Amino acid sequence: MKIDMLASRKPWLIRNATSLVTLASVAAYILFIQWFWGWGDILARWQEAGWQTLLIAMLLLLSTYVLRTWRIHDYFPRETAGHFRRLLRLVQVHNLLNVMMPFRSGEVSFPLLMKKEFSVSLPRASAALLVMRLLDLHALLAAAGFGLALEKGHALAWLLWLVFAAAPALGFGVRRPLFRLLHGVLPVRLEKILTEVEAGLPVDGLAFFRAWGVTLINWAVKVAVLAWVLVLLGDLTLGPAFGGALGGELSSVLPVHAPGGVGTYPAGITAGALGFGADHAEGALAVLGKAAVNAHLLIIVSSVVGTLLSMLVARGGAGER
Repeated sequence: MKIDMLASRKPWLIRNATSLVTLASVAAYILFIQWFWGWGDILARWQEAGWQTLLIAMLLLLSTYVLRTWRIHDYFPRETAGHFRRLLRLVQVHNLLNVMMPFRSGEVSFPLLMKKEFSVSLPRASAALLVMRLLDLHALLAAAGFGLALEKGHALAWLLWLVFAAAPALGFGVRRPLFRLLHGVLPVRLEKILTEVEAGLPVDGLAFFRAWGVTLINWAVKVAVLAWVLVLLGDLTLGPAFGGALGGELSSVLPVHAPGGVGTYPAGITAGALGFGADHAEGALAVLGKAAVNAHLLIIVSSVVGTLLSMLVARGGAGER
């Protein structure tokens, strides 16, 4: 209570600094797009591709949010039983904060929301989030590694990729001896935290493989949708489009993420596409830049739409059990 009172006495600008930086960044991004390309030129690409393409891409991206919600529900089945709609809203709010807040600071909202909505302890929710984010990052890096191994075609490249691809299963397999070792050397104060971290892991091998499998499906759908959009809007072949989709998503899961992904997400798409063989000519780069901006806008709009829909769904299921 005292902390809340002290926080409320801070100047309004300080209390809302992060939100203001985000809004300023988005506003600057809107003005930059208008100045550099013009919004009419940007949106014309969707008209050329067909608005039904936008609708299909949006629906597929929205489906990934349901997959993410199921993954968390499967992590905390007892706490979230009968409350899937509320959990969907929580996941969407968390996702939107992640998209809009700088430096992945939106991640902090997940354990806070899980504690508020489902009485999950902060250490346990944070541990589960850490495991899920490691699985997310691994899936993206494994996809990038697959592309590189395919390009190189060497037996050693494929062997290294297979070892890396299997790393999550290997790590989960040695968790018990590792935790036994840590329990024997850590101070008493850290023992409780370690117990919570251990509780944040999947309960058994089946639960782990469900979480891992859903993670792979989720990212396969999202990367495929973004690659498809880049093929249509950026005049790219499949390889560079795949690299662009990976580059954009990697920029969003790393700490360099700017407010709203402004600048960093399109830059990640461009870098990824160029790294996978996109044309470096000036005209091709201009088309790629527009496609990268459109893909970024698709991510933002789908996050906002998903959040609004989840709020409506949660309100409709207020009495679910």
